[in-house]
Parts: sequence; structure tokens; C-alpha cells
Amino acid sequence: MLRIRLSSTTASLAGSSPDDPTPAGGLCAIHQPNLFPRLSTLAKLFAADYWIVLDDVQFARRDYQHRARLATLGCSQQRQWLTLPTHLPEGRATIIKEARLADPERSRRRIAHMLSQHYGGSRFWPALRSELGAVTDKFAATDKTAVIAEASIRLLLGLLGWKGQILRSSEFTVRADRSLRLADLALATNASGYLCGTGGMKYLRTEPFTTRGVAVIPFHTPVDGIWQGARDTSALRTLMVYGPDAVAAELSCRAEQSAPTWSGEMLKDYWAKKT
Repeated sequence: MLRIRLSSTTASLAGSSPDDPTPAGGLCAIHQPNLFPRLSTLAKLFAADYWIVLDDVQFARRDYQHRARLATLGCSQQRQWLTLPTHLPEGRATIIKEARLADPERSRRRIAHMLSQHYGGSRFWPALRSELGAVTDKFAATDKTAVIAEASIRLLLGLLGWKGQILRSSEFTVRADRSLRLADLALATNASGYLCGTGGMKYLRTEPFTTRGVAVIPFHTPVDGIWQGARDTSALRTLMVYGPDAVAAELSCRAEQSAPTWSGEMLKDYWAKKT
């Protein structure tokens, strides 16, 4: 699979852990676990060598940590929320990994029903249905919303053939400030580049990264063609309309085109214009 490269080919990340740092040179994406995420989010994770699950920050009900906006096969503008009712033991202070499903069995049935209802007519549905147990079976073993959300992302990345490594932010000791936290996580995994989505570009300070040798690479996605709805609806529709192989090919091209040859000066000029 093609990915963005800053310099030489990245070494394998298999077997890595916080106590066994990954080889230098890889690309890192850091993102909260989202339920069946948007294509823009999935594309960023796909382009990375490893994904750090940001699971120790505050749960946000208005975000995508427990819900996904599903678009129908026939019309991308016909949309419905798939929501997993979630209890926050510590109220608004609850961190993502501590959020609990209010009714796991009902949520399991809802996922199975709504996905079949929305995408059962796709010729690619059998491929998704055959792997869906990787998500629905987890309801019998956990009541943690984040576990289900992470499993849904693993499912989609698996359909696309992604071979990267997944770590969790809660496994590392980092500083509290948002930019410092992300820089610490990237450094802890020996990343040479951090993929920054459009949301992060609004607040991220690049100095904590660049002073420690980590390039901050802006990651954008188009808005037309296969990318329609990429920023506000689940990637499930795209996968069920175009098929996993076609989507994987498009995401590979996007990864190569986004930042294949960013130099230090190019990145410096880019971020200077953003401030």
C-alpha cells in the first residue's frame, strides 16, 4: 500500500509498544475513536504508518465518538444518525475510555439493523457483513463505547488492507497542553511526521514538534467525486457504493498526493501562512 513518505522507507512497526519504541521515520496520526468514521478521518489514518487512539481526553457528546451519520445508498443527502446511547460516569469530565454504553444489547442490535437497512442492497454488502462480527461480538464482552468505536475503525481499515500499527494515548505519559500532548505522543513513537487534519490546523502550535524533529504535515481531502460527504458522513456509504478496492486505491493516491515531498522550508512556509 502506498503512503506518504518524508524520506526513506519506513521500517516495520510490528511488535511495537510504549516500552519498545517504533523505528524512526514513520508517519503518525492521532485521533479519537470514532464510530464508523467519516472518509476524511479514515483517509488520514490510512495514510499513516500508525494510529494513536486518543482515548484519554474528554468525551464530547457532539462529536463522533458514539455516533455516525449514515447516508443512504441512493442519495448521499438522505442521512440518519446511528447513535450508541452512552453514560458518562464522571459527567462532562469523563474521558473517552471511561464512557459506558447505556444498553449494550440494544446498541448491538441497532448497529446490525441500521447497517443492513442502509447498505444491504449493495453488491459489496456481503464483504462488510462477513466482517461485522468483529464489532457486534464485542458487545458481549464490554460496555465501553470506545472499544466499540475503535473496533469499527479497525473493521474499515481492515477492509481497505491497511497494515499499520495501533497504539493508545493512555499508554503514554504526556503533558496536558493540546499541542504538547500531541508532540509528546508523536515523539514517543519515533515519528518523523505528524499528519494534521483540518481540525488540528485551527489550534495546533508546530514549535513543540519541529524543535524535536517531527514535521507537521497538513492533510487535506477533496470534496467531489468519491469524496462527496467525506467530512460529514460515515465512510460506510462510500465503501458500499464504490467497493473497498476502489476506495483503497483512491486513498492510496490521496496519501501520495497530499505531501509526498514536503521539505523543511515548504512546511515552514505553509505554517507561516496559517498564523
